[in-house]
Amino acid sequence: MKRNIVIAAVTAAALIGGGTATALATTGDDEGSARQAADTRLTGDDARDEQDDQDDDARVSSSHVTAPEAIASALKHTSGTAVSAELDDEDDGGKAVWTVDVLSGDTWRSVSVDPSNGKVLGSHADDEDDTARVRAALKGSSVTAEEAAKAAAGKGVVTSVGLDEDGKDKSWEAETRTSGGAEQDWTIDLKSGTVTADRADAQDDDADDDQD
Repeated sequence: MKRNIVIAAVTAAALIGGGTATALATTGDDEGSARQAADTRLTGDDARDEQDDQDDDARVSSSHVTAPEAIASALKHTSGTAVSAELDDEDDGGKAVWTVDVLSGDTWRSVSVDPSNGKVLGSHADDEDDTARVRAALKGSSVTAEEAAKAAAGKGVVTSVGLDEDGKDKSWEAETRTSGGAEQDWTIDLKSGTVTADRADAQDDDADDDQD
């Protein structure tokens, strides 16, 4: 009887030990799969980021019309005050186009300009609720969006310029891209036209570097 009890105990221990080993092995496999999945996601994100950078490079290199030229062309078509201009894809994945937002009287117009020749492709009315803030920010200013884009052009190819009417310090904001693909945000003073590096953008870059 005692012998049978001992055998049963040994068998149970073996089963328990084997089960534990199996459980540990399974847990290890699960952790490995999770790590592999995470690595795969990171690789996929890196690939998408690289593709986005390549698309941006192609979009910039395909544009023969600068931001100031696009703004000037838009204002010839639609009189008013240019508040922003951006070189972007038309309908996600389509060809690049300059989009210039113009405040004409009390009406907002979005004017599309061909980046290859500067011709206006069309325009449509936009619904905006910040007209009062924009007018207040531009009151007393002496630097236009076109002039701000020209000032920022000394830092690289300007891919966007727009009014920052929020916060205490009102200014023009511009994004440039160098031939090497580096992007940088800049602020342009509304009265003096002085160009300075965007501090928030620099802090974001430092934070990204720390995470890497």
